[in-house]
Amino acid sequence: MRTIKANDIIIPVADGIKRALTNVDCDALRLLKQAEKKETSPLCKWALGQIVQNDELAARENAYACQDCGQAMLFVSVGQDLHIEGELTAALNKAVENGYSTARKSVADPLTRLNTQTNTPAVIHYDITSGDRLCVRFMAKGAGSENMSKTYMLTPSKGTSGIVNCVVDCVKTAGSSPCPPIILGVGIGGTMDLCALLSKKALVFTSAKKRDDEIALEKRILDAVNETGIGAQGFGGNITALSAHVMTAPTHIGMLPVGVTIQCHSDRKFELFF
Repeated sequence: MRTIKANDIIIPVADGIKRALTNVDCDALRLLKQAEKKETSPLCKWALGQIVQNDELAARENAYACQDCGQAMLFVSVGQDLHIEGELTAALNKAVENGYSTARKSVADPLTRLNTQTNTPAVIHYDITSGDRLCVRFMAKGAGSENMSKTYMLTPSKGTSGIVNCVVDCVKTAGSSPCPPIILGVGIGGTMDLCALLSKKALVFTSAKKRDDEIALEKRILDAVNETGIGAQGFGGNITALSAHVMTAPTHIGMLPVGVTIQCHSDRKFELFF
């Protein structure tokens, strides 16, 4: 059994957060550049060019890509053969506090609205996996996009068409609020809470192996959303979403839960292995 000290992950995770907040995910930046070339609306093409210029400048100048540095979400995979010496959750929250030391503080009590001033506690989801490795995945979740996310409880008869309709409804309701072009995470199955979590995981575990029907559904969703005509920044155009990511789980025979998480184009995330 391998042993690591919880406190040893603080600096690497904090440094990862600092880099992520100033460097938009490379896949998102690549898709933004592709969208700029494909966009037919002059106004949307201009908006996409401004976004790309902002993201490249932020990385070059070590500045924040967006003023909303988001709420820290951590997806932590812990190998069952790994022994962690110390308090892992405390170490992760310390890493978040350090990583956000000069960033906008965005975490407050939901009732009193008093700011914690540390951007903690982070939202942490743990998974037990095989092996003896620890993996920490981070995603910054801004309020503008999160406020537009939704959960739908469908009957099984709605099928894949119902799933696509839910995502389109969510995007149409959101309009320009989440600063399109957006990235979509769609969780399907499980229960109400699980489909919402799956929609988040879909945005982080983008390299996970997919079934053919899941890949086909992702394309169908993306095509349908881009047919809404909302466009970049809501100016009207043919690219409203950059990508759609689906994650599924078995569900009850009488349910078809669908969670839709909207992520803005300022997609800030990383993964670290220990």
